[in-house]
Amino acid sequence: MCGISGILNFNPHHPVDTLALRAMTDSMTHRGPDDEGFYQNESKNLGFGFRRLSIIDLHTGHQPMCNEDGMVWIVFNGEVYNYAELRQRMMQRGHVFQTKTDTETIVHLYEEYGTDCVKHLRGMFGFAIWDERRKKLFCARDHFGIKPFFYHHAGDRFVFGSEIKTVLAAGGIGEDMDLLALDQYFTYKYVADDRSIFSEVKKLKPAHWLEIRLQPDGRHSFKTEKYWNIEFEPDYRRSEADWCGELEAMLSESVKMQMVSDVPLGAFLSGGVDSSTVVALMSQHSSRPVKTFSIGFKEKQFNELPYAREVARMYGTEHHEQIVEPDSIGLLPVLVRGYDEPFADPSAIPTWHVSKFAREHVTVALSGDGGDELFAGYNTYPKLQNLHHYNRLPDAFNRRFWGNVHPLIPNRLPGKGISYYLSREREMVGAHMALWMFPERKKLYQPWLWQQLGGNVAEQYKERLIRQSGAAEYLSKMQELDMRTFMVDDVLTKVDRASMLNSLEVRVPILDHKVAELSFRIPAALKLKGLDKKYILKKAIGKHLPPSVISHRKQGFSVPLNHWFKDALRDYLSDRLGSQNNLLSQYLRMDYVAKIVEDHHKGLRDLDDKIWSLVFMDAWLEEQKVGKLEIGKLEIA
Repeated sequence: MCGISGILNFNPHHPVDTLALRAMTDSMTHRGPDDEGFYQNESKNLGFGFRRLSIIDLHTGHQPMCNEDGMVWIVFNGEVYNYAELRQRMMQRGHVFQTKTDTETIVHLYEEYGTDCVKHLRGMFGFAIWDERRKKLFCARDHFGIKPFFYHHAGDRFVFGSEIKTVLAAGGIGEDMDLLALDQYFTYKYVADDRSIFSEVKKLKPAHWLEIRLQPDGRHSFKTEKYWNIEFEPDYRRSEADWCGELEAMLSESVKMQMVSDVPLGAFLSGGVDSSTVVALMSQHSSRPVKTFSIGFKEKQFNELPYAREVARMYGTEHHEQIVEPDSIGLLPVLVRGYDEPFADPSAIPTWHVSKFAREHVTVALSGDGGDELFAGYNTYPKLQNLHHYNRLPDAFNRRFWGNVHPLIPNRLPGKGISYYLSREREMVGAHMALWMFPERKKLYQPWLWQQLGGNVAEQYKERLIRQSGAAEYLSKMQELDMRTFMVDDVLTKVDRASMLNSLEVRVPILDHKVAELSFRIPAALKLKGLDKKYILKKAIGKHLPPSVISHRKQGFSVPLNHWFKDALRDYLSDRLGSQNNLLSQYLRMDYVAKIVEDHHKGLRDLDDKIWSLVFMDAWLEEQKVGKLEIGKLEIA
């Protein structure tokens, strides 16, 4: 696990600024505290930077790395789990290896297969390859976007890095805010698609590669392409027992592959089905007790430690647990600087703490992330399924009737949200499961911002994804939507930043793309059976887990914000969000913000997630001082 950076000047006679390249690389020392490296090509218009967290082949894994004749160079962040098999294949084809790393395997795969090299990889990755003969830069990101890849492409250069701050450190890149990204943030808690909060910094999408070819006169071509897709093709001919057997075997294989490491390795153990599954399978493949790490809170309703202990006892793990009383406001600047852009999922707090805790003992940890998306584990899925199945009134009637009723229902009543969803097109309801719903954002935003956005653009983005889905079953459409949005831009982003801030590599064996392809063939009725979420996963793995872990209600990695905002953080909210001079006031109506805080304190509504989005945005604006910059162009694609 590492951090990568690079600059390509399109003019072959324009050398890379080495001070800028070093600044970029220094900005992500936390991603790779063990080593650094740099490379420039002969004409010096291409420069790579690298920070290393040593995991495999500790002594000869220095990057940037090249092929035999020094004409192909790579910087690579991630892990390729099938590299031993690929290495053997490349050696049989005559390639000579200088190291035992997975990184060098990619170099030789590129020599053999060109851009198709990514189709042979099982793992998580973001990498860049410079092909000196062809004057070509080739970059790629893994199937689900487990590893990040940000870039700036404008004017006479291309800049890339593992983090936004890394790209900005190159200098000369505008920091104007992308207002649609701001709207996405308040709608969903995160910035989605290929955007970042800065209009001049983009993300390479998951399962995509990009290619830049240079011409001698300084012109260049820029191309991106998708190399893998989420495609649900359920096979109804097979029995439940068949699926259980194949799923157990595939998960076991993935876990075993991802346990390869030359440094201490462990696992996050929350007490839920997914992390418990990973620990159970790790125990089968380990000759020593697995090191497991759990954290909990003093508030019992947020504490799953008893379930984690049951799994730890069952497998005799070397179990470590910690009750945390996090100083969320004290941690806030760390998260703001670590995430680089607004990120309102409060589970980043416990994720940071468990990463810090685990790093005291291991360098690599396996996680259960991905199980909820692949096997329909979220509490929203039964609700969406019911809305879809049982709401048989015409969409036109619902929009007219419920659309008029919704504003009349007091905010404090439980039915407020359902009236909004019923006013949406039935197939599109999943696109509108928002943090701040459309009518709320209209009240929240300053008039100029609402006018410039021009309507409900953020939710229209998810509507487009639903319409583009090829899945036949409604549940599968909702799973695909989450995989393309929430999973990559929230869950995986949260884990990558929180873990790498602590120099910890986190692997996600459930998100091996071969496991995912198997899940796409399993009928939806075997994932959500009535109200039983993750049915087929629990059937496949149930014999390996305590019954209480299988049966207890999903809690998720949640934090007691509600209690904190009404108690320890009450004065902080009043001071920060009650100020009319707050930088938020350039974008938001502070009278409405004050009303939200007041309603929460009165107990009219549980608004902790909304308030956290305001708190994080407030802290981010203070850090970046974006509010003092000229408002950037609005990009709507």
